[in-house]
Formats: sequence, C-alpha cells, structure tokens
Amino acid sequence: MPSTDQQGSSVPFASFRRAILGIRNDQVHSLEMNQESDSPDLELESFQKLVYDRFYDLSTVAADEFLTARWIMKVLEAFVGCQEEFRVILCNRGAWLSKPPLDKFVSDFFEKSIKALDICNATREGIEKIRLWQKQLEIVLCALGSQQRMIGEGQFRRARKALMDLALLMLDDKETGYSVSHRNRSFGRHNTSRDHHRHRSGHSRSLSWSVSHSWSAAKQLQSFANNLAPPRANEIVATNGLAVPVFTMSFVLMFVLWILVAAIPCQDRSLQIHFSIPRQYPWGAPLLLLHDRVMDEAKKRDRRNSSVLLKEVYEIDKCIRHMSDLVDSVHIPLTEQQKEELQKGVQELAVAFDACKNGLDPLEPEVREVFRKIMSCRIEGLELFNRGSPAG
Repeated sequence: MPSTDQQGSSVPFASFRRAILGIRNDQVHSLEMNQESDSPDLELESFQKLVYDRFYDLSTVAADEFLTARWIMKVLEAFVGCQEEFRVILCNRGAWLSKPPLDKFVSDFFEKSIKALDICNATREGIEKIRLWQKQLEIVLCALGSQQRMIGEGQFRRARKALMDLALLMLDDKETGYSVSHRNRSFGRHNTSRDHHRHRSGHSRSLSWSVSHSWSAAKQLQSFANNLAPPRANEIVATNGLAVPVFTMSFVLMFVLWILVAAIPCQDRSLQIHFSIPRQYPWGAPLLLLHDRVMDEAKKRDRRNSSVLLKEVYEIDKCIRHMSDLVDSVHIPLTEQQKEELQKGVQELAVAFDACKNGLDPLEPEVREVFRKIMSCRIEGLELFNRGSPAG
C-alpha cells in the first residue's frame, strides 16, 4: 500500500522549484541539447501546482460529500483539467519526446494509457450493473409504495423476491459468478454478432472496447502501478525537466483509476494495490490524505461491500437490509405500527433510489469523456513522438 514520509503537510513550491532548478543549473551544461536548455521552467512548475490545487480541494471536502457520485465527477473533472495542461506541455515540447531517455518515459505512459482505457470501460459496465440493481428496487417500490390500495400477500411476495434477487446481484462478482462484462458492451456502441464477426476477421480488437470474463481490475491496477517510480536526478536533467510532468501524469492517472475502482463495482476489484506516493512532489500530500480517507471509509463499511464505496450504493444497501427485515417480519393484515414502519422504509428507499439515479446519470458521461480524453491524448502524443523519431 502507499507509503510516504509526509504527514499531510505540503512541500513548499519554492523548495520544490529550487530542488529542480538546482539539479539543472549544476548539470545542464553537460547536455548535448543546450539549445533548448532555457525552456520555460514556469510551465512545468505551473503544472505541478495545478495538480496540487485540484487534488487538495478534493481531499478536504466534508464527510457527507466524500465518495458521492458528485465527488467522483469532480475527481474526473480534475483529472481532465490536469491532462489538458499536460497535453499542452507535450505539444510545446514535441521535439523532445522521441529523444532518450524521455522516449522511454513517454512510451511507458502511452502503454499505461491502454490499461487506463480498460478500467474506464470496466467502470462504465459497473455503472450499468448498478442500474440492474435499480430495476429490482423499482419492483420493490412499485409493490410496496402505493398508498392508493391495500398491500396484500401478493405485493409482499413480489417485493420479497425482488429483494432476494437484488441481494444476490450486489454480492461480489467472484462470489456469484455474475458479471455484466460478459455481454461485451463498449463505449458508444452495442456489439452485434455482425460487429463481432467483423472484429474477429480483421485486426485484433483493442482490450479497451470491453473486458473479458477473466479480466481483473485489481491485476490491471497493479500492473499499472508496477515500476511507477519517480525519475532520478540525471533523468530530469537529460530530459530538460520533462520526465517530471510525464511521471506526475502517470501517477495521477493511476490514482484516479484506483479511486474509480474503489467506488464502482468493477470486475475482481480490490483496494489492496501496492504503490508508493512520492514525498518529493507537492501533490503527494493531498493524494496521501485522499488515500487515507478512502481506506478509512472502507474499514467502516460492511465487509460484504467494502470494495464498493460509492456513498449512494452504501445508502441503498442499508435501505435494502432494513426493508428485508420489515418484509420478513410483517404479517397480513398489517397493524397500524407496521404500516407506519413500512411506509417510512419505502420512503427512505425511494430517497436512496433517486439519489443514486441522479448521481449515476451524469457520472457515466463523465467516464466516457475521460475515456475519450485519454484516447485522444495518446493518439496526439504518439503522432508527436513518431514525428520526432528518426526514419527507420
């Protein structure tokens, strides 16, 4: 799990800048690329500050907003803002991208982008899975929520079956063998058999279109986090400082994906991903705080749903347990007290249902937007990279 010597205090930006500039002032004269050694350092420093500011704001939100669908959207918006600034840096320094040792950092970042696309797609399918839960909730609300007629044994049987089906659906995929991803859904398209045949007969289909039944969010994240180490001083010098924003964006991307997997029911998910939050960068402090808050929240939750930390799902789960107890304990005809308890339970469930629906409806398009931004950045970056590479 993440480790760092920081205890929540940020590294002053002046100190960070002096450290980077000190390395370069002492050693940059030894580079063969002296003609670009005076590249604007303020642009790189501004990028580090942008990352810090965005994630500091996210790390200090009130407890009632933390890990809500609205907060997850803000996390994705922060990522998109950081990536847009990163894209500008790549465009402004395109001539450096294919020069060693920066070419290795850049190639590794674009390779990790493929893994990121897979996780975005799995997250989208996780949102669709929650919508399947909502269909069962609608059955319960329809059966028990009417105040215009008497609620009889038939309505209770219908609600009881829907609650049992919902409880099964909300178990972890590995426990039930159920997975939404087997339907091979993807961003912006529904794969018909004709589409599937065309992909099989042509070039290999990218994993980012959908995830296989054996795909693991935990393994994908761990693969992303492996070897994600800060650049050394000589690498910073040799890349004219550009290794720093490439590493920063790689780490931010991994961390945002980790939050998505923590909040949304992705296939074979886990919070136990091993990575170290670097203490030498200012943004390490808010990321460490965010990590600790996510892990603390996981400890508070019931073990069965500890990996699904989206607050709206947690509220639904509590309402389902309460409603299940009510449905199992009542007898027809209902007493006045049972009617009041049932009505209160249905109202609470309806509130949780609406909150979840209202949160997911705008969240899914934001996940799609992140998918597109990662893809477009990769395509544009590879074009710059190939443009600067010597002809084969």
